[in-house]
Amino acid sequence: MRAALIAAIFSLSCLPHTAKASEAGFLRSLAGDWRGTGMVLTKIGGTNFNVSCTLKSDASDSAVSMNGKCRGLAVFTRAFSANVKALGQRYTGNYIGPSGQPSKLVGSRQGDALNLRVTWARVINGDRNATLMIEKLGRDRLRLRTVDQDPTSGKSVVTSRIDLQRPLAAEK
Repeated sequence: MRAALIAAIFSLSCLPHTAKASEAGFLRSLAGDWRGTGMVLTKIGGTNFNVSCTLKSDASDSAVSMNGKCRGLAVFTRAFSANVKALGQRYTGNYIGPSGQPSKLVGSRQGDALNLRVTWARVINGDRNATLMIEKLGRDRLRLRTVDQDPTSGKSVVTSRIDLQRPLAAEK
């Protein structure tokens, strides 16, 4: 019985290291230069704008830092950034969008996606809450998607969706 207990404790002590290695591999896979297109909805019920974006991502075993820029209609350019740290299975960080004010990110990874609850720095679309998904699609593609709730209908609305790929993958 005592040997079984020691074996069980030993195997449980290995779990965080396995999870940490798993998170490290995922985070490092997000590193690099990305570019692509997508759409941004300035407000729920408003107009969708097509955008062209670039993103530079740096990653370590426990964190990722993303700095990007999107251009729409050759009229406006907006910068954004996200910094996220893995703390075991939990991810925390901040997002800075066009307003320049930091918003809070908290969430977890599910498969090849980070699902993050956003707490905006100010009221947007009737509240301060949204969801940001950073999804790895294969080796060379990445999707950033923000979903907010329509204050009138209560339905979920995609307020941005940007599909990116590594420049070398785009040229193939």
